[in-house]
Amino acid sequence: MADGQPRSPDTHIMGVYNRAPLAFERGEGVRLWSTDGDVYLDCVAGIAVNALGHSNPKLVAALKAQGEKLWHVSNIYRIPEQEALAARLCAATFADVIFFTNSGTEAVECALKTARRYHAANGQPERIDVIGFEGSFHGRSYAAVNASGNASYLEGFGPRLPGYVQLPFGDHEALKAAIGPTTAAIIIEPVQGEGGARSLSAVQLDALRALCDETGVLLIYDEIQCGLGRTGRLFAYEWADNAAPDIMCVAKALGGGFPVGACLATTEAAKGMTVGAHGSTYGGNPLAMAVGLAAIDELTKPELLAHVRTVAGYFGQQLSGLADRYPGVIAEVRGKGLLIGLKLIPNNRDFMALARDEKLLIAGGGDNCVRLLPPLVISIDEAREAVEKLERVCQTVRKHAAA
Repeated sequence: MADGQPRSPDTHIMGVYNRAPLAFERGEGVRLWSTDGDVYLDCVAGIAVNALGHSNPKLVAALKAQGEKLWHVSNIYRIPEQEALAARLCAATFADVIFFTNSGTEAVECALKTARRYHAANGQPERIDVIGFEGSFHGRSYAAVNASGNASYLEGFGPRLPGYVQLPFGDHEALKAAIGPTTAAIIIEPVQGEGGARSLSAVQLDALRALCDETGVLLIYDEIQCGLGRTGRLFAYEWADNAAPDIMCVAKALGGGFPVGACLATTEAAKGMTVGAHGSTYGGNPLAMAVGLAAIDELTKPELLAHVRTVAGYFGQQLSGLADRYPGVIAEVRGKGLLIGLKLIPNNRDFMALARDEKLLIAGGGDNCVRLLPPLVISIDEAREAVEKLERVCQTVRKHAAA
């Protein structure tokens, strides 16, 4: 620098992240090793991305094998690995067709365009309104932040896009009243992630599906964070009896750490997505598809889903006990499966920092929550270790409050 002062290592990184003062050099399973040599229990998993743990040998093998053959050709040509993964996802879900992306945000963009295009194809181009919900998070692109409606994500970016409506989360009567002749779709997370780990009940999900059937509105689920095994079912909507969507966005766990997302849809919902209506240069590239195929092989195994339900039950019991013992620290235990939220009384950022002191990594969340999003392969012993570390954090918080 001109003044002779040393530069910060992240001087040339755009200043949009409030990063924790940590860097990691390797990971294995649910552990991360920092560049300082410390070992952390990872209950963030790249924000629910590393669902099969760090350096999963099956994913590593798939990446290496494909990397030695072909990385990228673009969607000008057929991509057999893409066709294979699409077939696997359709066989496991409600969907008939898939569009592959590089991220969850891009999957949301595709879903929003698909919904509006559906109504245009039906001769109702005026049906453009997309209803979202308070506390939701659908990504950082311009359409996605408008669908989410979080004021802090919209500030300074010019006027809001037309056709986006936000309602209170879980208020079915308000939703019924909001649907009108220009409504195209409802977009919702069956279990909110960033919004504070709030979940819809099976009854609410079934009612949502019935309402969409009655009104001709398309139902879009954002299962980017809560899907692919995190709740103990392959997808969170499967906890309900009759709540399958018309369109669904997935990503995160689909690549187990490699960037890949997808927009799933029924043939009917995707009727407007004809040649030239949408596209992607990188989406569905052979490298991503090879890893996705290896990941879906593991994520769909009944024994893994049963394991998630077992560990989630243990966490639920132990964390409820923790909340009972520390009522001045934990106000509520939320979430579903291994998407766990703790609504706190002290500041959640301070709580996360204290957890890092205990070599435990947890994520933040809205409504002053912290989230536990461990790899789905976390063992009961590792879950016990996480609870023990959280108890020490609660002890520290209580001690400071009493001082």
